[in-house]
Amino acid sequence: MNKLFASPLLAGLIAGGLLFGGAVHAQDVQPIDRIAAIVDEDVILKTELDRAVANILAQYAGRSEQLPPRDVLEKQVLERLILLKIQVAQAQGTGVRVTDQEIDQAIGGIAQSNKISVEQLRQQLARDGSSYTDFRASIRDELLVQRLRQRFAQTRVSVSDAEVDAALAAQANTGTQYHLAHILVALPEGATAEQIATAQKKVDGVKALIDKGEMDFNAAAVRYSDSPNALEGGDLGWRNGDEIPAAFSDLMKQMKPGQITAPLRGPSGFQLLKLVEVRDASQSAPQMVTQYHARHILVRVSDQVSEAQAKAKAETLRARIAGGAKFEDVVKESSEDLGTQNKGGDLGWFMKDEFGPEFGGAVTSLADNDISQPIHTSAGYHIIQRLGTRESDVADQSKRAQVQETIGRRKLEEEWNRFLREKRGEAYVDFRVGKGSEGNQPGTETTLPTAKPAGS
Repeated sequence: MNKLFASPLLAGLIAGGLLFGGAVHAQDVQPIDRIAAIVDEDVILKTELDRAVANILAQYAGRSEQLPPRDVLEKQVLERLILLKIQVAQAQGTGVRVTDQEIDQAIGGIAQSNKISVEQLRQQLARDGSSYTDFRASIRDELLVQRLRQRFAQTRVSVSDAEVDAALAAQANTGTQYHLAHILVALPEGATAEQIATAQKKVDGVKALIDKGEMDFNAAAVRYSDSPNALEGGDLGWRNGDEIPAAFSDLMKQMKPGQITAPLRGPSGFQLLKLVEVRDASQSAPQMVTQYHARHILVRVSDQVSEAQAKAKAETLRARIAGGAKFEDVVKESSEDLGTQNKGGDLGWFMKDEFGPEFGGAVTSLADNDISQPIHTSAGYHIIQRLGTRESDVADQSKRAQVQETIGRRKLEEEWNRFLREKRGEAYVDFRVGKGSEGNQPGTETTLPTAKPAGS
């Protein structure tokens, strides 16, 4: 089977085995299909679970020995599907919406990244036994979850200038980044002494397997880790020193690539950390880019204002400016970008795609002081006036932005995982397949069955 390489938009879907899993809602249930689990008012069908598991098996073709037993794998994948349903429901319940046009744009991007047309993508899906309708539903769900996570980040996560300054100072002293992987043996909040002892025994057994050479770290993560990234071998990617808890960071400085820590107790349970690689990121080469200075007027699309109405309003505002009205006066009276309304719509200096490809494309096509026709983006309709351009070295600015992003990402991971645990605990989940179906209760999370490591 030919594999499709997705854009970053769908990294989570592919990693979770969900790309062709489909999104089946209660009203779509067919009597001939079995139900794998009920999640609040939604369901996961057995065929949906089987497709997601098959996708994982295809990813591990030739390395199936790294996967846990079939029943354990099914439980891991089912938990991912459950979390996806919970997140989609949360997004829809809080007013997050995705339009058909946005889904089409995302699919077009996936096709382009695979260097095929959308029609060829449809044909590929058909050859793989997947329906285009289910594929679109998967894209929709991923976009909903992305927007929910973005909204969550905006309301729950903030990074101060002082935090960025401190991180830059620390990075200037060391300049070291660490590529890490981990294995998590999770503990519930308020774990009992017996639960702690069981988890300690399990993590010790996993460490013994690795030390004896009976299993490599990635395979052990796939088989035994309770982390959401278990099926990716526990890979945590590159982390700056400030992104790692101080106690762990001190350990990293003493380790060599390939080494693994002894079991470490953290807020989520016991962990094994592996140092994969180390690199020096202290030096910043000049980074020359073209920056643009522009101002804009925004007319938003909403439940009360259709796209046609927003476009018509934007065209009227553009006609007023062409007729002699001052741009800044129209901004003050009519722009719906509250962040720039009191600044005459001024966006300051920015790089081409900072506000999205449609906005950037419009700005680059203008001459200085020219005013665009209404431009459509995901935010609504914009009237843009380009004020100037310059060549600028943004190495320091880029580095600061990267540090701010990494600190924010770390905070978001912590808050988001806590949020998901809360929502998972509150959800009614009724398992209809596997061992979890023997003792279903609302608001409880079934512990994943785990093969007992040798030596545990």
